[in-house]
Amino acid sequence: MQRTYVMLMTILGWFSVVAQLYLMVDNSVIALDETIIRFFTFFTILTNILVALYFTSLWIGIKQGGSKRFNSPGTFTAITTYITVVGITYQILLRHTWQPTGLQMIVDELLHTIIPLLVIIYWLMFPNKSQLKYKQIINWLIYPLVYLMVVLIRGEASGYYPYPFVDVAKLGFQKVISNSVLLVMFFHFISAFFVWMGNRLQKKG
Repeated sequence: MQRTYVMLMTILGWFSVVAQLYLMVDNSVIALDETIIRFFTFFTILTNILVALYFTSLWIGIKQGGSKRFNSPGTFTAITTYITVVGITYQILLRHTWQPTGLQMIVDELLHTIIPLLVIIYWLMFPNKSQLKYKQIINWLIYPLVYLMVVLIRGEASGYYPYPFVDVAKLGFQKVISNSVLLVMFFHFISAFFVWMGNRLQKKG
């Protein structure tokens, strides 16, 4: 069952990312290089790529070198945290901002709803959680913090911000910083929840 689940997640992960790139390029009215750059400024895309890479590494059975670190319980819990934040943030802040149809609707649901739920289910069912520690959360926050910094720096240079809650041009720098602090706190809360839940599940197991 686990192998089938991993195979499904690998296929769904890469399909959703590649399909979203195709749709973005196909519907773009700006230069191709700028479209591709903007594609990779979305936290949703970067995190779904992380998910796809994780399950791909499991599927092909790489057990040596860097993959050991990549497939560790702490790493997957961090990835689960990131994709959970993607899902929750989209449902609360972004779903109402547009109404996709056709293939875009399918891909949108995969990226923001189905894959996050499937990742959480996999986390609950399969990985060993004995190594989860609250002190790991500091390291897990590096990815979203670096992402925020890069997006804000690039946004200042290009005028483009991938999400409305980090749009300095419309909200102002102070409001965006305030939003960013709240987001980091939310990441910390979700991370702590998974560590707590993982420890409880491990004790029961």
